Amino acid sequence: MHPRRADGGESLLAADVAAAVTALRLACPAVPVGVSTGLWITGGDPAARHSAVASWERLPAAARPDFASVNLSEPGWAELCAALRSAGIAAEAGIWSVADADQLDTAGQAIEWLRILVEIIDVPADSAVAAADEILRRLDELNIAAPRLLHGEQAACWQLIAHAGALGLPTRIGLEDSTTGPDGSAVSGNAKLVQLALPIWTASRAA
Repeated sequence: MHPRRADGGESLLAADVAAAVTALRLACPAVPVGVSTGLWITGGDPAARHSAVASWERLPAAARPDFASVNLSEPGWAELCAALRSAGIAAEAGIWSVADADQLDTAGQAIEWLRILVEIIDVPADSAVAAADEILRRLDELNIAAPRLLHGEQAACWQLIAHAGALGLPTRIGLEDSTTGPDGSAVSGNAKLVQLALPIWTASRAA
């Protein structure tokens, strides 16, 4: 999830993260809680991001997320992982390209990744599966064994949900990924997206 300020803007400030995590844990006590650390949230400032995330260590354990996504295409990601580790928060590697996969290899065993989040972003729907397979092949070549999750954005998300099912990989769906269903019609919210995605993933898994 993406915690928000009172004005609705995305936030990495400890108070906003704590409020969002606490509310979600009250509503869904058995669900692991993850948050974004996207660099855009601090206006592209890695130092501001690092400072905000480092402050999470001072939060009560119940108000800290279980994990956070770290995009390897963004500067300062290794230092960000160190701050998360100090706070007892797992790191999920956001991989958008083959170059990002190569950075995983460079990091070696220094970071124990919770999961590899293969994200196909800004790729046309008819090229999304090929882009995903290129990244997945590179991860195989590098012998990166962490669990993987595959997903995409906008129209491409639906092809990638089916492809994830066919590969036996987990996927995800939410309003961050798409505000429309497979037929292009608007959806009412996250619950509707899940209802549409699950049979697509399941049918591909069974094929």
